[in-house]
Amino acid sequence: MEDKKTPPQNQINIELTEDIAEGTYSNLAIITHSHSEFILDFIRLVPNVPKAKVKARIIVTPEHAKRLVQALADNVRRYEAQFGPINSPEQPPIPPMSFNTPIAQA
Repeated sequence: MEDKKTPPQNQINIELTEDIAEGTYSNLAIITHSHSEFILDFIRLVPNVPKAKVKARIIVTPEHAKRLVQALADNVRRYEAQFGPINSPEQPPIPPMSFNTPIAQA
């Protein structure tokens, strides 16, 4: 008989602390990369405030970045199947920024 308290070997126990569970709002993402990593900076822009701060920075491997893109695309497809198409302008407005990074889309 199997011990029900022991998780299967392919299962990961993930802990979500209360402060992380609250989340961080972001309305802009800047994505840059090198040969070995992708850097995702999540920013909150506030109207009439000339300075914006990076609220979170996530650094991932190129392989993980590709899996993330695929997972996000899959979730967008499922969202639209349930709630209808997401309104998306052809060219999203990019606010003027003085970051020394390549042009990115979020």
